[in-house]
Amino acid sequence: MGTLLISKIREEYPDRMMMTFSVFPSPKVSDTVVEPYNATLSVHQLVENADECIVLDYEALYDICFRTLKLSNPSFGDLNHLISATMSGVTCCLRFTGQLNSDLRKLAVNLIPFPRLHFFMVGFAPLTSRGSQQYSALSVPELTQQMWDAKNMMCAADPRHGHTLLNCIHCVPWKAEH
Repeated sequence: MGTLLISKIREEYPDRMMMTFSVFPSPKVSDTVVEPYNATLSVHQLVENADECIVLDYEALYDICFRTLKLSNPSFGDLNHLISATMSGVTCCLRFTGQLNSDLRKLAVNLIPFPRLHFFMVGFAPLTSRGSQQYSALSVPELTQQMWDAKNMMCAADPRHGHTLLNCIHCVPWKAEH
């Protein structure tokens, strides 16, 4: 259904940039037997019709909830909290004014070396669990280290093992109001 929608949108608006947030299945969290088949068959449509694809997978999200956030039995609500925080972080450069990567076309120009290689790994920091009121002051080096840590990647791949072509950090400055 999702790939059909993507192909129809591409037919209707061929000149528009399209970004997807694609969540790939995992045996740790799977509800349906056909999820791996659906994911495998959808990759071709993502290569052909999406311009930028943010790759998320349930295995990495589950591991983040279990190991990093210390949740003994993560629910889909916990996984969706991580996904929504990631989506919010990735799209903040589109929602707020800035100089670099202020629209999807600029983001593509800066991060995609070849048109078919448009799959992005996302690391996110700081990680917090759903409903958490905790706050810890982290320095810029600590945040940077957390973003590049494989435990904070939203897909189960380690960027230190050469699975990436380009790297980019997007930091959002904010002012604390008292």
